[in-house]
Amino acid sequence: AKMAAVASELLTGWCLFGLALLAILIFCWIYVRKYQSRRESEVISTITAIFALAVALISSALLPVDIFLVSYMKNPNGTFKDWADANVSRQIEDTILYGYYTLYSIILFCVFLWIPFVYFYYEEKEEDDGSTCSQVKTALRYTLGFLTICAVLLLIGAFVPLDIPYKKNSTEWEKVKLLFEEFGSSHGLTALSFSISSLTVIGMLAAITYTAYGMSALPLSLIKGTTSAAYERLENTEDIEEVEQHISRIKSKCRDGRPLSSRDRRAIQQLEERLRTLRRRERHLEFIEKSWWAKFCEALRPLKIVWGVFFAVVALLFTVSLFLSNLDKALHSAGFDSGFIILGTNLTNPLNMLLPVLQTVFPLDYILITTIVMYFIFTSMAGIRNMGIWFFWIRLYKIRRGKTRPQALLFLCMILLLIVLHTSYMIYSLAPQYVMYGSQKYLVQLLSFLDQCIVTRTYLFLHKFWFFSAVYYFGNWAFIAVFLIGLIVSCCKGKKSVIEGEVDEDDSDMSDDELSVYYH
Repeated sequence: AKMAAVASELLTGWCLFGLALLAILIFCWIYVRKYQSRRESEVISTITAIFALAVALISSALLPVDIFLVSYMKNPNGTFKDWADANVSRQIEDTILYGYYTLYSIILFCVFLWIPFVYFYYEEKEEDDGSTCSQVKTALRYTLGFLTICAVLLLIGAFVPLDIPYKKNSTEWEKVKLLFEEFGSSHGLTALSFSISSLTVIGMLAAITYTAYGMSALPLSLIKGTTSAAYERLENTEDIEEVEQHISRIKSKCRDGRPLSSRDRRAIQQLEERLRTLRRRERHLEFIEKSWWAKFCEALRPLKIVWGVFFAVVALLFTVSLFLSNLDKALHSAGFDSGFIILGTNLTNPLNMLLPVLQTVFPLDYILITTIVMYFIFTSMAGIRNMGIWFFWIRLYKIRRGKTRPQALLFLCMILLLIVLHTSYMIYSLAPQYVMYGSQKYLVQLLSFLDQCIVTRTYLFLHKFWFFSAVYYFGNWAFIAVFLIGLIVSCCKGKKSVIEGEVDEDDSDMSDDELSVYYH
């Protein structure tokens, strides 16, 4: 009967997993289709973007699942459940671990092979009208550079961190042979861990850039709302009249037959470009005024304010908890050489206080941790959407509804994959003890609680290399600083335009043919 109950619970879990996977795929399809350009969309780039985005979301869901499974094996009184013997516990732990390695291997495949290949293929397609074979060869040549970086990271992870006991009189060949035997005994998992940790550092930089800004900008943009379409249209009409008058004044100089100076010709060219942009804005604003969707969104304004306040509270909870956790490490850890790792907490933070309270009512603690993980992902998406894709001070791509190029979507998905890798460490920084043990309890009469509790695979994966933990520690301080700067900037900025990011000077007039797709 107990085995039947366990089997029934597992079947229920798999059904829920299937439904969640279907929901993730539907969301990814809607998101990619919403932002991709209708005129430049390609099947392969669309499939790649949807797949990569789905992998990012599924990977982010591993942490709550990991915490739930280690907690589920124990009773509230601290004893293990009857079915959770040593073999079953080990199988569950291995299943979780291999789940991490499978998804992280897919992430490596996407970041170093699939996404770069598709990106360079379409870059070559735009620049060269040659055969498909030549485009594939060129894309493979550029992708080879990414594969070389991946191979170097795997080799460093496989060989450098190992501490192998050589015999005194070992020959060089015996040392190399022992090195490969050690590499084979670990099945290359250490190499994979090192590669993933290296990518996580890049994900940390992306989180500092995009997520920190998104966490401050998203709540305030929801609370402030957008300007009125009618008011913007009135201002835009006045701007059109002003530009037309300016053009007429310059052209009046040549009524007596005199040619315009080069300065005046340049001024007219700039003013005409400005006039074309204003007229495109006029058409967009007119569509907005007539759109039933815009009217429906306006009716949901109170709900947006509520969501904005909720996101602001979560952002403050997140930032305060991260600050106190980092301060705890600064004051009570062994320092840089240990990766600023501490066991337990000396300075409590709001999230660490809230999670034990929620543990008393199943499954509120899992709902909260899942909400924080999803919030982290969606604010990252909001930050990338608002800022665009940058390489240092150079803006490469813009993320705009219905006008995003395939290469920009591929960049967006790659950045999200990297940010997801850093998510687990961010959540660990917020609630270290909960991420390590979940809601497990132990028997106080026994000498050591560590032997009674099962550590999550996430924690073991995060602390395989201490020097990465030290880098993440300093990254957390940078994250807090960027969040505060973004908060100040967002507070000082006014309301966004109702067509924010929809009209740019480099748009063609053909883009206005898709207005009915955007607003109806």
